[in-house]
Amino acid sequence: MRREKTLRTATFHVKRTVVLWVAVGVLLMSRAPSAVAQTGGEAPTRIGGHLGFVLPLVTHAGGNTTTLADNFSIGFPLGITFKGQGRMAYDLELVPGVQGTPRQTNFTVHPGLVWGVGHDFGVGIRAAFDVNSPQWGFTPLVNHSWPITEGLFKAYFVEAVLPVRFNRPTNGPSTTPVTFGMHFGVAF
Repeated sequence: MRREKTLRTATFHVKRTVVLWVAVGVLLMSRAPSAVAQTGGEAPTRIGGHLGFVLPLVTHAGGNTTTLADNFSIGFPLGITFKGQGRMAYDLELVPGVQGTPRQTNFTVHPGLVWGVGHDFGVGIRAAFDVNSPQWGFTPLVNHSWPITEGLFKAYFVEAVLPVRFNRPTNGPSTTPVTFGMHFGVAF
């Protein structure tokens, strides 16, 4: 009974934190001052997105190092991006994932900020909330994109990610897994 109540309380706190991060991102983008174009009109906030797949190549957790070959898993990020006139963009990414052993699925809510640093490179940081799990953390990233001139998609990209998670189960050992992964996708 006590474990159930603790788990319910932890789930409530994670959900509340996710809602707070989404609200902060939307607030930041809505309150950002718009630059006025030379024609005198306001520059609108652009909305875009991306989809792709992410592979966790190497993970170190609890003194053990595993690779993708040891335990295959893959994620399918889908993101919506709000970009104003400056270099910063708010990106809300939702990542369903599949793991081979033990066979399970997971879902991560991944809000973050990404800054364009020039020459089609970007750097960013995301908060990470694994739904129905005692795991949360952050993910630094570096990406590079290549423009697509025709069609629905605007660019394809590759992104190096370094997820750091704080795993704090109620009845088990605490670990802090660190993973190096690669994210491949297209932006629209």
